[in-house]
Amino acid sequence: MSKIYDFSVTRPSGEEYSLKALEGKVAIIVNTATGCGFTPHYEPLEKMYEQFHDKGLEIIDVPCNQFAGQTPGTDDEIHEFCQLNYKTQFPQMKKSDVNGENQLPVFKYLKEQKGFEGFGEGEMAGFMDDMLKKMDPDYAKNPDIKWNFTKFVIDREGKVVARFEPTADMAEVQKCVESLI
Repeated sequence: MSKIYDFSVTRPSGEEYSLKALEGKVAIIVNTATGCGFTPHYEPLEKMYEQFHDKGLEIIDVPCNQFAGQTPGTDDEIHEFCQLNYKTQFPQMKKSDVNGENQLPVFKYLKEQKGFEGFGEGEMAGFMDDMLKKMDPDYAKNPDIKWNFTKFVIDREGKVVARFEPTADMAEVQKCVESLI
């Protein structure tokens, strides 16, 4: 049976980043976008990183252009955008797919561990549900990533303990991380 530590992701340089580096740490693995309504999630993610990195938090940023083409830039342009606008310090990986036949194997694994359970309550949750139902009336019946800024939280033993959809309150994400730190 696979574990999160069995996977790797690719940095923009082409160098492999082994998730074995996450052993003993709390991690957030997130698919991101630079031109999305949820792009401001970079700010609370960076604040969490600054607050908890020395206590064992790692954040793995995987830019993805699969959702309405909201990450059109090159890896260098994406990195520059994040540095200029959010001063992100956590590791950013090569732009990659998180769904479909070219998806990163780690995302297949993450989705097997924590499937889609809905967008929750609220105006944005309703908006996302309505929008996705128009594209695929059965969208909620599969574990695929539904949009940018889906966050998976991994505990110090490598267990995927939570999946937060982009509509989740970032305070809830932080509360989950704090409970594991």
